[in-house]
Amino acid sequence: MKIPGLPAKQGLYDPRFEHDACGVGFVVNIKGQKSREIVDQALTVLENLDHRGACGCEENTGDGAGILTQVPHAFFSEACEGLGFHLPDAGDYGVGMIFLPDHREQRRRFEKLIEGIIVAEGQRLLGWRKVPTDNLYLGETAKVSEPFVRQVFIGRGDNVTDEMAFERKLYVIRRRAENKIRYGGLAGGDFFYVSSMSHRTIVYKGMLTPRQLSTFYPDLKDAAVETAIAVVHSRFSTNTFPSWGRAHPYRYLIHNGEINTLRGNENWMHARQGMVASDLFGDDLKKIFPIIQEDGSDSAKFDNCLEFLALSGRSLPHAVMMMIPEPWENHESMDAKKRAFYEYHSALMEPWDGPASIAFTDGTVVGAVLDRNGLRPSRYYVTKDDLVIMASEVGVLDVPPERVLEKRRLQPGRMFLVDTGKGRIISDEEI
Repeated sequence: MKIPGLPAKQGLYDPRFEHDACGVGFVVNIKGQKSREIVDQALTVLENLDHRGACGCEENTGDGAGILTQVPHAFFSEACEGLGFHLPDAGDYGVGMIFLPDHREQRRRFEKLIEGIIVAEGQRLLGWRKVPTDNLYLGETAKVSEPFVRQVFIGRGDNVTDEMAFERKLYVIRRRAENKIRYGGLAGGDFFYVSSMSHRTIVYKGMLTPRQLSTFYPDLKDAAVETAIAVVHSRFSTNTFPSWGRAHPYRYLIHNGEINTLRGNENWMHARQGMVASDLFGDDLKKIFPIIQEDGSDSAKFDNCLEFLALSGRSLPHAVMMMIPEPWENHESMDAKKRAFYEYHSALMEPWDGPASIAFTDGTVVGAVLDRNGLRPSRYYVTKDDLVIMASEVGVLDVPPERVLEKRRLQPGRMFLVDTGKGRIISDEEI
């Protein structure tokens, strides 16, 4: 399916080889304390990564920029009350951030399909919200493919026993909608894209420059939008074409670099689908295939795999270590238990290899990892007031030296992890 604004396969261009190299960063309060300040600091980090992104022949048409935060419950509660429906307690509802076609009849048709899927999966439709947007500063190329942005609010059904089961059910709803609308050949389906659908996190992104993000989405300027985790990304398409959906963050990660083994990784994931089984997904498993969506970039496909692994019962750090293992084969001093971990998982999955720096979050833990060769840099600061700032370079946020507790760089094959639920940084050895 052709993404709006992207050419079909021709000459030397093949959409299968889409890669990008970008600016990545996150700001997190170690203790999990939500604040407006985290959002403002993350937006500052993003603007300072502007040089790591790119624009087209129009300087006001960006390759992509975005932010992922925890769901701002207080903000959404007030916004939805004004629309005539009430939200339950935080964690008992999910939010879908959806790009839709501007054509009114097509858009309403898609919304009805989504509503039907929500009910069919035993969940409750709470209501829809049109996301305020302002395209005044956008270039013409970005405006041509600009989507109509709406949020759908989904209440947890009686058939869902816990938070992870609810997150899996939201994943199934999103996949069913994507398979029906985006890949089902429906008119206008090219403009359908779900940036996020979760009860934990939400993504605001688009074919924007870093400085356009908060002007295009006025929500991000509201004082009631608070979070303890904010992940930002400035995209440089490298040898690809930009689009609204290919902006980062994705649902679980941001990525700087390339996955050079992508074709093999993707083929093996397709091959294994016939043998996949899961007690957690049960009969829902067949609804989410294909696990890897073919029209995505290397980053999107990595996110597809990571999301599936994380929702199938593994912790997020566990899933990341499966996909980006250390060079363990000839590591003579590696702990025997760690070597056994990597050796066992090498029989389940091949490394997703290439020069890459990846940051990831599920709304509670947030971390970062480099490829085994460390070919993409990342550095982080830890402050005395429980703040962590990680980015693809230094200088993204002004921090007085007396506030700095420590500053380090990520090491190849090593993981940096903050668990806001436990309120601490977890060492690579403990992971």
